[in-house]
Amino acid sequence: MARRAGAGGGGGVPQRPSAAPRPPPIVSRSPGTAATGSSRLGTASTRRKRACAGRPPPHAAPGSSPAPAAISCPAPAAPRCPQPSPSPALPGAMALRALWVLRHDPRAGGAVLFSRRYPTVETRAEAFNGSTHVAIPSDSDFLKALLFELRLTDDQSFVEHRDTCTRIDHSSVRSVRVEGGDLWPVVAFQKSGLIYACLPLVEETLEPRPPLLTISGLSQGLALLFGILDYISPSRKNEAEMSAKIGQLRNLLIQACPLGTPLNTNISSLNSSFDDIQVIPTDENQPVWRSNTYKGKPQVNVCITEKVKCMQYDKRDVVDMWQVYGVVNCKCDIEGAAPNVTLTLNLPTNGSPLQDILVHHCVTSIDPAMLMSSSVDPLDDSVYSGPYKFPFIPPSDSFNLCYYTSQVPVPPILGCYQLIEEGSQLKLTVNLKLHESIKNSFEYCEARIPFFNRGPIAHLEYKVSYGQLDLSREKSLLVWVIGQKFPKSSEVSLTGTVTFGAAGEEHPTDYVCTGNTAYVKMYFRIPDFTLTGCYVDQHSVQIFAPGKPKITASRELISSDYYIWNSEASAPIMYKSLYY
Repeated sequence: MARRAGAGGGGGVPQRPSAAPRPPPIVSRSPGTAATGSSRLGTASTRRKRACAGRPPPHAAPGSSPAPAAISCPAPAAPRCPQPSPSPALPGAMALRALWVLRHDPRAGGAVLFSRRYPTVETRAEAFNGSTHVAIPSDSDFLKALLFELRLTDDQSFVEHRDTCTRIDHSSVRSVRVEGGDLWPVVAFQKSGLIYACLPLVEETLEPRPPLLTISGLSQGLALLFGILDYISPSRKNEAEMSAKIGQLRNLLIQACPLGTPLNTNISSLNSSFDDIQVIPTDENQPVWRSNTYKGKPQVNVCITEKVKCMQYDKRDVVDMWQVYGVVNCKCDIEGAAPNVTLTLNLPTNGSPLQDILVHHCVTSIDPAMLMSSSVDPLDDSVYSGPYKFPFIPPSDSFNLCYYTSQVPVPPILGCYQLIEEGSQLKLTVNLKLHESIKNSFEYCEARIPFFNRGPIAHLEYKVSYGQLDLSREKSLLVWVIGQKFPKSSEVSLTGTVTFGAAGEEHPTDYVCTGNTAYVKMYFRIPDFTLTGCYVDQHSVQIFAPGKPKITASRELISSDYYIWNSEASAPIMYKSLYY
């Protein structure tokens, strides 16, 4: 993750349910130019230029925010990348000791919705781990320990083994302290109030702990959890439907993960009545993840999606942080039981090298130098600038060929947010600047300014230099619609004063944003652009199969947890500058 000191800072993201990259529209408006008053737009105000300095830090802090009320976005300018369908995994390559689906409610506490243990795998774990083996506790004890590890309990006191600055989480892999010792490696992540967790088998002693890259079960366990997430999430808002789906999980996992070995991570494709159990292909050359053969004109669709996370503070003693996460999604419709495809990712001369590359199990070989560049180790200065070549036998469905991170030198949009209390009013100022290296062509771009722990907005006076300002129906959120382009100056500004009415139970509350601790959250999508510069050369795609294929390549940059914190108040941070 990149960071900068001086005029800005950085830190961790507050633990809230994640919001979708693009909100569903409820109002249809188009961006405008300057206007003024308490009902519509405003004129230009002061603009602020900011510079960046400092060396990027080694990682990003995961986090999310509550999805505010939905506001409209301009019509799409480019087609979206297809959503991948999880693919089956190699049989026998790894095993799971247990997996869980847990619920976390800040008011009601936690609950175990589903758990599955595999005694035969646990016996293997005892043999492999020897004296370092830690037994799995009861579900209730595991739930309590995991919530404590994830800092989701009411007790927010400092705990050295969990909160020390020498221990910084780089991934979803956790060490959960239970009665018998530290249970590791627990793969766990939170999504929409549910926690998905599993415990992969480690086929060696746990002391000293082996490198994560040597544990094949981590990636496949994570893929299985994502498959369960995709199966459950459509019914998340319907309690009865979700309960029914969780009740079917045990039968589905008999097919997807028999005896603790993941064979198919696409849970939604299975049938809980056992009438649709997939059979192993009869062609001995056909891999297990290629469950059927395609008939028709060959075509390959590739989409590179990069998401940028950012935390900006505009403080001398706090470090701004940003990180790029990329995924390459493929859909290959090619005849044959085991067609061979080679895809190459390229970077421009000034592009940011890809790091932390994880590949799909269908990749048949890879240059070891591609896997050496890591953002986890701050002392690792290995750089591989491509080209990044991936030979593979594609699955039948859409799949993610690889994941990566990158340390880009600057975030796409620089911002400053000031919120000051003056009597019964709040005075706010927001300045945004699009960096000169960023393509000024958005599908949508808006800044959301939520107000927590307060009543409804009773009076609003504002002035915007560009775009338009909308008030949500709940009167607790301001949505600044910038539109599809920044002005020629690449700078926009918003100033205004806000007065609130009496607070009620229906208005949003937040444990972090108390007092004047507040943020602006950016939502944007830039089609046909990536922050690293990564692209697919269509002419470099090689397909060893009959017929001339049609190759389609696209790319996009999407904001994800892009926060600009109030510089006039405290904010959750991770790093402080040593130079101030």
